[in-house]
Amino acid sequence: MSTFKEQTLPPGFNRLAWSNLAAQSAEQVALAAAPIVAVLLLGAGEGQTGLLQTALTLPFVLFAIPAGLMADRLQRRWLMAGAEALRAVALLGILAAVWFGLLNMPLLALLGFVAVCGTVVYSVAAPSLVPSLVPPQALPAANARIELARTIAFASGPALGGLLVGWIGAAPAFGVAATLSIGAVVLLSGLSEPKRAPVTRRRNPWQEIKEGAAFVFHHDLLRPVFVTQFIFNTASFLILAVFVPYAVRQFGLSAAGIGLVLSMYGVGMVVGALVATRVMRFVSFGHVIGLGPVAGLAAAGVMALTTVFPTPLLAGLSFFLLGAGPILWVISTTTLRQSVTPPRLLGRVSAINIMAYGARPLGAGVGALVGGIYGAEACLYLAVAGFAVQALVIWMSRAVGLARQPEMACD
Repeated sequence: MSTFKEQTLPPGFNRLAWSNLAAQSAEQVALAAAPIVAVLLLGAGEGQTGLLQTALTLPFVLFAIPAGLMADRLQRRWLMAGAEALRAVALLGILAAVWFGLLNMPLLALLGFVAVCGTVVYSVAAPSLVPSLVPPQALPAANARIELARTIAFASGPALGGLLVGWIGAAPAFGVAATLSIGAVVLLSGLSEPKRAPVTRRRNPWQEIKEGAAFVFHHDLLRPVFVTQFIFNTASFLILAVFVPYAVRQFGLSAAGIGLVLSMYGVGMVVGALVATRVMRFVSFGHVIGLGPVAGLAAAGVMALTTVFPTPLLAGLSFFLLGAGPILWVISTTTLRQSVTPPRLLGRVSAINIMAYGARPLGAGVGALVGGIYGAEACLYLAVAGFAVQALVIWMSRAVGLARQPEMACD
């Protein structure tokens, strides 16, 4: 069983946790504001918002692997600080375009794409940095702390983004996001990262990529985790790609109302993170891994019910479930990955894991196509089928049979 003892975390870890809170908050405010601006300011429909979501998720496919190579070769804190600086510049570009009346859908998609490139690099480097800052027995607690910061961002970011766009306008939302990214850069600059052994020989990057991919896809614990996560992301973005225009049409929600409903995802994550201590004390490590996919399936079923009972309360419950269960998945699978992966491969293995986010543009693209032709309702039904498949994959694997956290691997 995993135990969560906050006092076991070294003081130096706090800077990473606080920078993670700032970075995740910046991402969530911007991601919440972008589709609302697209619909209410630029008049976008289901198809266009689906294409926007595709642009905002495509960097996970294109740049996760290069980010993993850099994370295994460079100082990770400076790599993450540079990524956050890139995101801040892109968000300030959106801010300027709104202020000067130059914003359009192609420009919003382009600058959003650049901002998400920073997200990808940060997301790859952070999990590979954690094991160098805390002892092995504290990994579950450290991952829970990181995820708690992320849950706070998910809870407050969408609501803040919706409120800023609805009450004040689009520009302040992106200004707040840029300020948060700059704060993350400052925090990371003061982080003390332990030195790693120098790379004695340079290998062909393609060979290094193959080494990381082979480790994941030949590992009987990591392979089903990757497949489950890939399908989960595809199905969840089927919903997210069409939800904003669907909510406006089906529920008659304003920008603030949409932000409030989306914020239930973060509220669910906060609740999940807060109960994680008790759950992981009484439930086996493997069963905790299996809880998230089941919660995802329940969330998709509740969202599909809104086509019959059109109330934002059900939509809010769906997003709550989509956050509460999978937070346990993230904590447990991140700990699993850090435990079984040799330190020299952590960056590349984290990158392969981030590649599962590449399903997001796939899901968003399918959402744009299916939503544009058949309507948002068809996307919601298709998402239920996807969530059923991912739950089946993980519960048929050996991962759910683990009684406790595996022993740490070494080079």
